[in-house]
Amino acid sequence: MKLWDYIKDRMWFFLIAAVSLGLMLLFLTAFRVSGQLTATLCVIFGLFLIAEETAGFLRKKRFYDDMQGKLDGLDKKYLIHEMLKKPSFLDGQIMFDALCEANKSMCENVADYKRTADDFREFIEMWVHEIKLPVASLQLMAHNHSGELGEKFQEQLRRIDGYTDQVLYYARSENAEKDYIIKETPLRRTVANVALKNRESAQLCGASIETEGLDLSVMTDGKWLEFMLGQLMANSLKYTVEGREPVIRISAEELPDRVLLRFRDNGTGIPEADLPRIFDKSFTGENGRSYAKSTGMGLYIVRSLCERLGHSITASSVKGEYTEFTIAFAKNQFYKMI
Repeated sequence: MKLWDYIKDRMWFFLIAAVSLGLMLLFLTAFRVSGQLTATLCVIFGLFLIAEETAGFLRKKRFYDDMQGKLDGLDKKYLIHEMLKKPSFLDGQIMFDALCEANKSMCENVADYKRTADDFREFIEMWVHEIKLPVASLQLMAHNHSGELGEKFQEQLRRIDGYTDQVLYYARSENAEKDYIIKETPLRRTVANVALKNRESAQLCGASIETEGLDLSVMTDGKWLEFMLGQLMANSLKYTVEGREPVIRISAEELPDRVLLRFRDNGTGIPEADLPRIFDKSFTGENGRSYAKSTGMGLYIVRSLCERLGHSITASSVKGEYTEFTIAFAKNQFYKMI
């Protein structure tokens, strides 16, 4: 709190005090009071006014400066009332009580919203688990009657299964810390599992998968990493160039402080204007509208899971030539000591 701001706020009080002093001097003059007594009364009035305003200013300045300093240092601003002591002046007490009531109301509303969101997430997880049973049954039936139904029918079932997985992982992404287990994960085995799951889709597209330098292990959750690589592979198989054999190249490089896993394809590429936004929620871009129906959720979920796991993901691309995603795994001895 600045002195000049305080004075401007109290201007009305100083105006009333000046009028009162003027009336007092008028009456003292009218009753022929001596000049010495009048001067003494004026000095006493002035000293009282200065002392009262100085005490009030210092008391309020101490409280509001403390509140502002703590507010600037807080990440969650709504907790400010927990950091303050109830002030001794009336307007500060009213504001402090209002902050407490507002925070209490906000916490109750947030708790209601959280319960609703948790109930919805649990329902979605239950629904995904339930829907996977008929999908698995349809896949088995399609496999047993592959000559009648054809590969395209089975491919659509695999897409449905992939989309249900995406719903499940998205529902869990906000609370991924409750579901993942960080441990040493071999990259070669993880990539092999992803390639096996997408074998039929790759064969239908005529795609080949090349690997290099995958004899490394990283600290991550293998299940979540498989899902992320599966999303990247699904995008690569979706955005291929007609007349060009799709090639997916997965390689790893070990650096002193991290391990880089690169996922590169020779598909349609991403326009330069779309590249900064591909990880945004529901962003489809030019490719999503031109080549296939896209929800814009896959890469968003991948980035969210990377952030939860402590990894980072970046993308580079040239339209019509290639797209490359790089996942960086930090080398952290903390996990190994647990």
